[in-house]
Amino acid sequence: MTTDTLAPETAMEAVTLYVRDLDAMTAYYRDVVSLEVLDVPAPIEQQGDTRAAHVTLGRRGVPVVILRHTPDLPPPSRGEAGLFHTAILFDTQEALAAAVANIARKAPHTFAGSADHLVSKAFYFTDPEGNGIELYWDRARSQWRHEGGHVVMDTLRLDPNAFLTEHLTEAALENPVAAGQTTVGHVHLQVGDIPTAKKFYVDALGFEVMATFHGALFVAAGGYHHHMAMNVWNSAGAGPRAATIGLGEVGIQVPSADDVAALRSRLDFHGVAQRDDGQTLAFEDPWRNLVRVTVSA
Repeated sequence: MTTDTLAPETAMEAVTLYVRDLDAMTAYYRDVVSLEVLDVPAPIEQQGDTRAAHVTLGRRGVPVVILRHTPDLPPPSRGEAGLFHTAILFDTQEALAAAVANIARKAPHTFAGSADHLVSKAFYFTDPEGNGIELYWDRARSQWRHEGGHVVMDTLRLDPNAFLTEHLTEAALENPVAAGQTTVGHVHLQVGDIPTAKKFYVDALGFEVMATFHGALFVAAGGYHHHMAMNVWNSAGAGPRAATIGLGEVGIQVPSADDVAALRSRLDFHGVAQRDDGQTLAFEDPWRNLVRVTVSA
């Protein structure tokens, strides 16, 4: 690894969401999206800190989303910077089909679309508090096309019914959680402008540009199609975020302490303030989206 880029083994970790209705949001991600509750710490009521109440959900011990109770925060406006969607990656098409079918049965009104992106097949939803969700499966890297050093992606029609007919099984529908593993594949943000996003996420943070089109930037480590993306479709010109429900923090995992040290040096060079508690390195992007970097266990 050079000191200019993140290690190829870099991966995304759980996304933290600030939520108003912890019970309703937990029910959606557990019963509808078909994740498992991994832990439920009790609120520190004696300290009057309701934000201590949070629920972690994922599968097979791997966290995907952390719901943190923040009932006093207002909702964001449509044009603010923040989360566009959390993208949950499924390891098989059968597992993806089971999750999509479960949502279709229990909360069909939350469906927002589907697409074949050439590198992946994706289905889009909106949770009860307005956070975007992508559920997707990746094609093998050997099937990805590249042009000019970038991964070729597109947005082509994907028929949900045809996908379910081809890939859904009775066993997976009966137990979607057992059908396959999930991880955070990528995180897509709304930002104020693309040049500033590139300066931060590529020059300072160390991702590499994988694609740029339609007012969006796609960046990754290790040749993945994208670990993060930023667009201005709803948020062109947006400034730093206000304190709202929605995105709490983005988690990134790097393989070693040396990678953290290299990142710290890049951030210092670019004048990005950091907080380092010895276990995580935390910092904000130009729109006050919090990023937290940890070393893999």
